[in-house]
Amino acid sequence: MGFRPAKSVKSVPLRAATPPRTEPESATLRAFALLELIAAADEPPTLEDLTRASGLPKPSVYRILQLLIRGELVEREVSAKRYSVGPRIAALSLAVQIRSPQRRERHTILSRLVDEIGETCNLTMLDGNEAVYLDRVETAAIVRLHMRIGSRVPLHCTASGKLFLAHLPAPTVRRLLRAAPLKRYTERTITSADSLERELAKIRAAGVGIDSGEFLDGSVCLAVPVVDSRGHVCAAVAVHGPAPRMTLRKGYTFLPAMRRAAAAISASLAPAAAVATTRALRRVI
Repeated sequence: MGFRPAKSVKSVPLRAATPPRTEPESATLRAFALLELIAAADEPPTLEDLTRASGLPKPSVYRILQLLIRGELVEREVSAKRYSVGPRIAALSLAVQIRSPQRRERHTILSRLVDEIGETCNLTMLDGNEAVYLDRVETAAIVRLHMRIGSRVPLHCTASGKLFLAHLPAPTVRRLLRAAPLKRYTERTITSADSLERELAKIRAAGVGIDSGEFLDGSVCLAVPVVDSRGHVCAAVAVHGPAPRMTLRKGYTFLPAMRRAAAAISASLAPAAAVATTRALRRVI
């Protein structure tokens, strides 16, 4: 399971992740340098891209890539002859984000947001074809929706999921939405790919993902993006609550506070780690 970028892409120049070194590097560091280049690339790089960016001999780059492929750290798109991060790197990136030293800071930001708006708030991230809960702070209200950190939810009918879809490349989204029938969870779930694409265009323009009973009956959720240092959406801050206490109209009044929290979380992300994590988690089925 996972997201691989669209196959018809242009060759994108890569920039070396670290300055060139004069001293010999170990094979391990050379392999890690190639992983950094692949994870940070806007589009899956070719062998030639990686050779130019790394400064290593082409046969050496090829041998390292074959080793990384065998270890499921890298995947090769056979038809396009391009390389993307593998499932083990995606899993590692997610584990690092959940348990990172910045988690306490992000949890504090979420806690302040919950104190301000009075509803449960989550920090979510794209992982494969699902959104995963990285962190969560519950409201003090007695009636609330129960989810756990690490919970996974579908993309096509959740606020965070639709927000992530809205910021993926259009060919990738079309391929995803047509790969299999969209599962219906409630009477409000959008199961038409064309209708969902129109919904995603609105979300992209507004910068807000919404879910009004599409995934769970009687629940309302809104999500705003967290961006990395390059302006890419790498996570989402979401609020949700049970109707009738929580409505979309009420949720819209929370947006200024949610966007402040998202900006604070963006500032807590180390630039290199944020970019690498975003690329590692953007793998298409």
